Amino acid sequence: MPYKSEKIKIAGGKYDRRIKLTHEDKEDIKELTGMSIRGIARLYGVDKRLIQFILFPERYEKNKRLRKERGGSKIYYDSVKHTNAIRKHRRHKQNLFVLGEIS
Repeated sequence: MPYKSEKIKIAGGKYDRRIKLTHEDKEDIKELTGMSIRGIARLYGVDKRLIQFILFPERYEKNKRLRKERGGSKIYYDSVKHTNAIRKHRRHKQNLFVLGEIS
């Protein structure tokens, strides 16, 4: 039987675990010009590369272009790992639904 929470959309909300930083966090990062990239990454608990991509969008575009030339996300896709991740995400949403955090 499918999860009831399967149809619930939590995109962009505080329970959306697919994103690491909100749009507000990204805007705040752009304003932190005096800090080092490593310091900002430590402050937000993310990788330095993500901070670089936020501060320097041209690096992100170049990275996307080079990745597409190598074969895109297909070379990293693992069906078993993806299945387990989807299962874990559905259980997380179901748990939030049961606790009344989302509706």
